[in-house]
Amino acid sequence: MLAFIQFLVLTLLFIAHKSIIFNMKTTYNNHLLFKILLFTIFLLNFNISGAQGYGGLKTIVIDAGHGGKDPGCRGGHTREKDVTLAIALKLGEFIEKKYPDVNVIYTRKTDVFVELDERAKIANRNKADLFICIHANAGGEAAYGVETYVLGLHRTEAQQKIAERENSAIQFEENNDEKYKDIDLSVDAIIARQLQLSVFLDHSIMFASMIQKQIKNIGRKDRGVKQAGFLVLYKTTMPSVLIETGFLSNKKEERFLRDTANQTLMAQSFFKAFKSYKDYYEKGIVSTTSEKTEKYGLSEDEIKNEEVIFRVQIETSTKKIPKDDDRFKGLPVWMYENNGLYKYTVGAFKSVDKANELKKEMRKRGFEHAFVVAFYQNERINLEKAIKLAKK
Repeated sequence: MLAFIQFLVLTLLFIAHKSIIFNMKTTYNNHLLFKILLFTIFLLNFNISGAQGYGGLKTIVIDAGHGGKDPGCRGGHTREKDVTLAIALKLGEFIEKKYPDVNVIYTRKTDVFVELDERAKIANRNKADLFICIHANAGGEAAYGVETYVLGLHRTEAQQKIAERENSAIQFEENNDEKYKDIDLSVDAIIARQLQLSVFLDHSIMFASMIQKQIKNIGRKDRGVKQAGFLVLYKTTMPSVLIETGFLSNKKEERFLRDTANQTLMAQSFFKAFKSYKDYYEKGIVSTTSEKTEKYGLSEDEIKNEEVIFRVQIETSTKKIPKDDDRFKGLPVWMYENNGLYKYTVGAFKSVDKANELKKEMRKRGFEHAFVVAFYQNERINLEKAIKLAKK
């Protein structure tokens, strides 16, 4: 019965979502319906997740990409399946040593073939709190760096090709046509799936951002947090990321990834990200949709013209940047124009203290020059003046 109700709400939610995006005559009631349904599906997802809860990270699944008859991409002397397994085992070892109470489950610990569908099932069956999928990339000989993916719509043709290459592992599976016949990776289907798993998407983005921060700390190129339609992420029902550890098509990167010391270095960086995420998660800072709302303050609909509003500015550009650009790491940005420049902020608060809290978090997430700005009647004003006005 619960599954039927969830399906019904999802259907209505998707209709409302489509209406809001494509119907230029959308009314306030449409938006209200969308918010109500989104909150409802959160409650359903929370119910269904059952024992997973938000009490702490108890179970983690580490997925070494490819394996056995599926070598993955190749460098001159290196197979993807070997690199991913080496890093996955080292990462698991670090977690097991530091956190013996965490149940670390591997989709494979040897050179065996595991179907994509089964990888997701392993995580779902064990009610994992986090799913980490490790891969290596392929592209032009000059391409280099590390990128972390969450489930979503690809922004570029290159991202689409990466997802298609990783998804092509199903060619090694028996009866793959029958098994995946109901999988729809169209734009509409991925949007619907994102809505269904919206309670986990913030967690995925947060963890992915922490991974990329650690990658920068060890001197690797940070290619950012990205989205694409990976089958293995599509089928998991918990926060999930897919890490592309480097390009085997680049000789220099291949040498780096073949080296066991560097494999350990990569695993250590992922472990540090895991540690940060575990601490963050277990303090309850990013647990629920309602906490997300509290974190970023007021919605634009809730702001009154006569109120002083404090925001956190994270980016300035001479050219307009799409709000879904990778550099914003999935954050809900708001843009304003000032002195001929396009400026991007997150959050909207009546309290400068709340804005300062978010500023600190933004700096931790890589926006090192984030600062608080103030607005009154949709115009930016002096911060000191705004603080005085807010106290009246």
